[in-house]
Amino acid sequence: MRRFTAVLAILGLFACLSCTELSMADDAPAPVDAPLEKVIKSDAEWSRILTPMQFWVTRQKGTERAGSGQYAHYRGKGTFACVCCGATLFDARHKFESGTGWPSFFQPVDPQRIMTEQDNSMPEIRVEVMCSTCGAHLGHVFNDGPRPTGLRFCINSAALKLAKPPAPPPGGTRGGG
Repeated sequence: MRRFTAVLAILGLFACLSCTELSMADDAPAPVDAPLEKVIKSDAEWSRILTPMQFWVTRQKGTERAGSGQYAHYRGKGTFACVCCGATLFDARHKFESGTGWPSFFQPVDPQRIMTEQDNSMPEIRVEVMCSTCGAHLGHVFNDGPRPTGLRFCINSAALKLAKPPAPPPGGTRGGG
């Protein structure tokens, strides 16, 4: 219970800190889409639009096997959105290699995009992370991550979809001058 309380306190602190502007342009937060309305669908609707693995992870609180997810070792650019509703959740600049076999992030793009609650499904009490827009199970958060937050958002690849940044405009000029 102390670990859960500590993680919630850290999340609260992070929410306060995330309101301040970062001074380094390279680490500026990714733009977050406008506030999203809650997305509510039946299990039958979700099962029609998600793969069986996505449905099992996000709607039935499953966990993909360590190292099996497509984003576990992703090192490129972009943002990660909820596979169910499309809400932007994490930025690849905040991803780190945790050695766990799941994509790990030290912070979400906006603390209001996620919600947490105590998970008593295992002998060790954990903190579940869910999409605040649609309630999808994403993974868990632990207090053993890197600076600046000390958090490790351990997220299932099956709960995410990657939105790569737009391609740069083509170089050169038109005409043969």
